[in-house]
Amino acid sequence: MMKYKGTYLKLFSIMLKKYLKEQYGSDVTKKALKGSKKIYREMLEKVDDIGADNPMASNIYSCFVFLAIWKAAEGAIDVESLRIVIKKFMKSPMVSKIMGGTDLNRPEDMQKAKDKFHAMQAWADAHPQYKDKTWDFNFDETKHKDGSYYHFTHCPLEKFARENGYLEVLPVCCEIDYLSTEASHGVLHRDYTLATGGSICDYWIVPDKIVNPQ
Repeated sequence: MMKYKGTYLKLFSIMLKKYLKEQYGSDVTKKALKGSKKIYREMLEKVDDIGADNPMASNIYSCFVFLAIWKAAEGAIDVESLRIVIKKFMKSPMVSKIMGGTDLNRPEDMQKAKDKFHAMQAWADAHPQYKDKTWDFNFDETKHKDGSYYHFTHCPLEKFARENGYLEVLPVCCEIDYLSTEASHGVLHRDYTLATGGSICDYWIVPDKIVNPQ
């Protein structure tokens, strides 16, 4: 059970409302947003606790907003159209402003990104009560010459989705990784995700000005 934080649901719902109405109309949007409140809380009660102050916790709080809205629509929101809504949301001026400022083409920004990834793993190492429940970072600096590479063998979102009937829609949330990397002037190269049946979720992130990354 994760500590309840309603801020994510409230803020994201406000920002998503415009794009939901464009895609599904007012009635479906109203139903989905209203019903998502109860579902969101129930999801947090069921998911494994990875620590509310875990730097990766925002992944759960954010992703559950999309999953709860999808569930609350009771079939009126299909996966493909939700993908369109999320893409519009991620590319909206407000989200772009929040995520902007980082340019992975600058060596110092790439190093900051690497340091951030390592800090997330350091947090898990320092909190053994959560280490087996949160994402596990596995780094390999020798795998690629350019950018940064790591992979996960465990994802609490994938575990929750598989156990609670959200696996068909979770990959849409996984694709946010591509959009967030793009916002930082980077490119995510990925071969596998746990949500689509892979044994790992891999991340090879390179600056977008590198034409033929190695």
